[in-house]
Amino acid sequence: MDKPAWELTTKTGLKLIVRPADEDADAVLDDLFHHVREEDLCFRFLTGRHTVSKEQLQAMTHIDHKNTETYIAFVEGTRVPIATAMLARVPGTQRGEVAISVHADFKHYGIGWELLAFTARQAKGKGLQSIESIESRANLEAIEVEKNMGFTTQPYAGDASLVLVSKQL
Repeated sequence: MDKPAWELTTKTGLKLIVRPADEDADAVLDDLFHHVREEDLCFRFLTGRHTVSKEQLQAMTHIDHKNTETYIAFVEGTRVPIATAMLARVPGTQRGEVAISVHADFKHYGIGWELLAFTARQAKGKGLQSIESIESRANLEAIEVEKNMGFTTQPYAGDASLVLVSKQL
């Protein structure tokens, strides 16, 4: 059976094909993360690490597809991964946590915006009532995009360097 795929178009006109990741996608995501800026990797994983471990890749691909989903975006007509979005239900809640990474050569094309909007629609379709992201306060670019999409911010309990960004669906 073919995997589902969604066609998205960014505000700059870039056409994307988005597919859910599966257990065979480790190498695809590994390739993508080798093309994500080091600073963005630190923001994505909230660590000082500049690489993504095998265990982190498997946490994105060896999933149940009900409570957790990883999406991979490709430029239409290619097999080059240019972005990924992960949606994970917070256990025992109707909230989902979102994390997005974009290939360094494809920043500022509206991909992050489009993937965030897409992920919000997917979350709503799964019955979630809100989505959220834990951001480094230094990740001003992502926080600005989220605020422009109607997300609100609040301090993250226990760590003044982080902020919780959330949106009701």
